[in-house]
Amino acid sequence: MSIRIDEKSCVGCKKCVEVCPGNLIKIINDKACIKRQKDCWGCTSCIKECKKNAIKFFLGADIGGKGSLLSVEEKDNFRKWIVTKRDGSKEIIVVNMKESNKY
Repeated sequence: MSIRIDEKSCVGCKKCVEVCPGNLIKIINDKACIKRQKDCWGCTSCIKECKKNAIKFFLGADIGGKGSLLSVEEKDNFRKWIVTKRDGSKEIIVVNMKESNKY
């Protein structure tokens, strides 16, 4: 499990650096990067903070992803978890953040 950072989409806001519990993400040349992807804990904190969708979580075959990528989009009170499969198809899970801890 690890993240993938798209340097073209990254704006260097440093939010991912601030939330990474392993201090694994660094800013180099105004872009986020992770030096050793294998050290990623898979917590997904960085992808939830990235508003430019520049960070994706690689879902390896060992956890059923078979090379799929997980990304997150937020708008208002809704968070979309988007799984993009290798064939380009997508599965989207929408969570209403206002209602998520209701029970």
